[in-house]
Amino acid sequence: MLYPDAITAHQGLFMKQITFAPRNHQLTNINTWTPDSHWLAFDVRPSGASFTGETIERVNVKTGETEVIYRAEKGAHVGVVTVHPSDDQYVFIHGPENPDANWQYDFHHRRGVIAQNGQVKNLDAMDITAPYTPGALRGGSHVHVFSPDGTFVSFTYNDHVLHERDAALDLRNVGVATPFGPVQPQGNHPREYAGAFWSVLVSRTTPTPKPGSDEINRAYEEGWVGNNRLAFIGDTLSERGEKVPELFIVDLPKDEAGWKRAGDAPLEGTAETLPAPPAGVMQRRLTFTHGNRYPGLVSVPRHWVRSNSQGSEIAFLMRDENGIVQLWLIAPEGGEPRQLTHNQSDIQSAFNWHPLGDALGFVLDNRVACCDARSGEVTFLTSDHGNPPSGDAVVFSPNGHWVAWMEETAGFRQLWVTETGR
Repeated sequence: MLYPDAITAHQGLFMKQITFAPRNHQLTNINTWTPDSHWLAFDVRPSGASFTGETIERVNVKTGETEVIYRAEKGAHVGVVTVHPSDDQYVFIHGPENPDANWQYDFHHRRGVIAQNGQVKNLDAMDITAPYTPGALRGGSHVHVFSPDGTFVSFTYNDHVLHERDAALDLRNVGVATPFGPVQPQGNHPREYAGAFWSVLVSRTTPTPKPGSDEINRAYEEGWVGNNRLAFIGDTLSERGEKVPELFIVDLPKDEAGWKRAGDAPLEGTAETLPAPPAGVMQRRLTFTHGNRYPGLVSVPRHWVRSNSQGSEIAFLMRDENGIVQLWLIAPEGGEPRQLTHNQSDIQSAFNWHPLGDALGFVLDNRVACCDARSGEVTFLTSDHGNPPSGDAVVFSPNGHWVAWMEETAGFRQLWVTETGR
């Protein structure tokens, strides 16, 4: 299929496979490169949905050399690794050690771990014994991403305490870990642990959103907007009670005292309620699509909202009036979204901004493509050379010269890179 706004040739750019071992290699959707643009971090889950990998590894994109960053022990599993923007630090999900019938890996039974120089530490603390501890979580954190300056770590969250009461009360939320710990729980449950960071939720959810309102029952797929804002998708209900995912944003506290100041509910939560955001952290709705022909941000392909490096535009995926999945942009202050792409077929993947903030990369027509952030013009960076790229991740290197993705090759998910020509 030809696109009137696309350059359809491969441009003669260099493209190569960089992993070859007969096993799967899984990239996270952002921050998979080391700061020097030499290494890609990955995990080795058998598939994207099976959390049974035992190592976090990295591969040198020039030499193909691989290194094990961390190996789990005592029956635990690890995955979904991202890299600090300027330091040799890796943060990832860690499942429980010595899992048993009562406590095994689940959304509400996992934690973040940071590995650096062969040493590891828990990112978030967990306290499931009342009275709960401010700065600790009561469940599992997931997809940990450093802020652009490396100070904070965002994550999504599920709550063990409320899950035990009623799984319907365990609503997904968005949180932030801040370097204002450590946090030491005071309970004596064998599954509790300390954390190096002070962690709080920054979103608010309710099991029963009012139809047509700004209330949500799920917050997820977050992305940093500069270092002091976090955008995410929130599931609202239409007047008819249908789920409509909309875009939200929160302004974050400016200092340690702000992160530790409770608002109208306890930071640590209660036996009946989720942990609450710090004082003054209020989510604000940016999109209002209930009246659209195709309302809401799309869930397929799964994507995370992303801001450019200047923090001036947030990108997300939504259907146009013809039902085609396109890229849209909106300012953090709100306003009318701008449709960026006008493709003839759906964007097929999660996406990321080029480090310069003037282009975005994604999968289109089974090829890796790059889109100009002003004109929407699309340039294809890969040829249709075999199996299509995975829709899970298209990630630019920090220097902007390379883009990485996953592709099934000889029955296994392998890592590939190509030049961006930039």
